[in-house]
Amino acid sequence: MPASSHHNPFAGWLRGHAIPLTHLDPEAPLHDLEPLRDVVGGARVVAIGENSHFISEFSLMRRRILRFLVEHCGFTVLAFEYGFSEGFPLDAWAQGEGTDDDLSAHLAAAIPVGVDEPLRWMRRHNATASKPVRFAGIDIPAAGGSLLPALAPVADYLRQIDPETLPAIQTAMRIAESFAGASAASAAPAWTRLATAEQDALSAILMRLLIRFRAVEALYLSRGDQRSYDIARRRLEGACHADYGFRAMAGLYAGNGLTADTSARDVYMAGSVLWHLERLGPGTRVVLAAHNAHIQKVPISFNGHLTGLPMGQHLHRVLGDEYFALGLTSTTGHTADMRPDENARFGFAIDNTALEAPEPGSVEVAFADADLGLSIADLRQARQEVPGDAGLTPGPDRIRIQSAYLHTPVFDAFDGILNTPTSTVADDVES
Repeated sequence: MPASSHHNPFAGWLRGHAIPLTHLDPEAPLHDLEPLRDVVGGARVVAIGENSHFISEFSLMRRRILRFLVEHCGFTVLAFEYGFSEGFPLDAWAQGEGTDDDLSAHLAAAIPVGVDEPLRWMRRHNATASKPVRFAGIDIPAAGGSLLPALAPVADYLRQIDPETLPAIQTAMRIAESFAGASAASAAPAWTRLATAEQDALSAILMRLLIRFRAVEALYLSRGDQRSYDIARRRLEGACHADYGFRAMAGLYAGNGLTADTSARDVYMAGSVLWHLERLGPGTRVVLAAHNAHIQKVPISFNGHLTGLPMGQHLHRVLGDEYFALGLTSTTGHTADMRPDENARFGFAIDNTALEAPEPGSVEVAFADADLGLSIADLRQARQEVPGDAGLTPGPDRIRIQSAYLHTPVFDAFDGILNTPTSTVADDVES
């Protein structure tokens, strides 16, 4: 039954142009995805989103698309919304290092955002592939939960290259350890309880170390190699961005934060994608997996206030049409609502929540009106062919993860939208 009876020009366009897909099985044949080859064209970075983490259908679809882009289109890297620093051992594992069982230990402390199965497929694929697929982490350490995954290897680097700085980074690690958590949801509140002197000392030490990295690069390179320097510096930059994020989140929750201040994480992620793109050599093509709110190409606003400049906006500015953003959404079923809870393992609880009816003016209501099943739509084509605003007018603002991107100009925010009609919360997510 259509969600609404009013005339919806975008729904009419979808009926004639959306590409139907046949299934979600990531191990089954990929013939139905063949139209995706022309949709993504020559893009160097194809971002695949999800309008909520922890949704089974989105994870399955992402794995199918990864397989297709690697096996049929020559993509060579999976970049994931996962720590830049923590990504290097995962890449080594995907290239065949260690045993199959080692992955569980690598991921033991990580939020279960669906990186395990793509990695297992990559390891199997790389065992026989002529050109292996690489894994690239792009995020701040521990999703903003701890600076230690970045600072510990930086300390190891400095122990060899610049031992004079060890007292400084050891002090930073001591402070960081005092409020470390499994995610920003647990670490940020703990950071606010630090003494102001400790907060300021941590920020000052990190910035002083980073400026020293930049100022004496030639000295560091005379004592080591370029790759080790580049990785250590990027790790330190990740710690600096995460530290900035604690202050930004504190201001956001206190109601006195600066405009779009939490964008520090997204600009770091965008920079990490470009970092990997540059260093993995000519012909590198990246599949980028992250939340819709990170991959969209326009700013995020709530209640008329600018709240964030997403990773996708930065990548689109640098790469232009070589960046392709594919948002994933659903119209029925359930979603994973994240609720702050300092007593939960990751600092938040997951509520398995039934999806409400699609909001008026949303892309979901257009898919519902068109009565479409599993399908993908090229919004660039729709932008040229659908008159006016296509009926996509913002509905009431709700600060909920699964609707974070709906209140943006959809035709401008994404290059394509993939609709999975129903959605379920993954079984392995703690509630």
